[in-house]
Amino acid sequence: MSQENKLEKTNRINLLFDFYEALLTEKQQTFLRYYFLDDFSLGEIASEFAISRQAVYEHIKRAEEMLEAYEEKLGLLRKDEERSELLSRLQQVLEESGMSQIHKETAKQLLRQAEQL
Repeated sequence: MSQENKLEKTNRINLLFDFYEALLTEKQQTFLRYYFLDDFSLGEIASEFAISRQAVYEHIKRAEEMLEAYEEKLGLLRKDEERSELLSRLQQVLEESGMSQIHKETAKQLLRQAEQL
């Protein structure tokens, strides 16, 4: 796997973890946090928990599969990405529109509120 693919995978797992962390077991949360967020190696995690590297790998792999399964069923990450894209497009349309300045400011304020949801 290339460096770019590894980075993409790590970013995706981190995003999925943000959405679905509470649905994982405590052990899955801990291992994913150590591996993906804190950049621990499998060996370092294995040493910390006095288990084999293979056991750590299997826990992480299962947790990744669970995150992907949750995303497939619930689609929270996909919906968030779609919402962000729509908000960006709305911002662009707003900037290009011929609205009065007062209406533009009101629309921008509403847009900022929507972005914070």
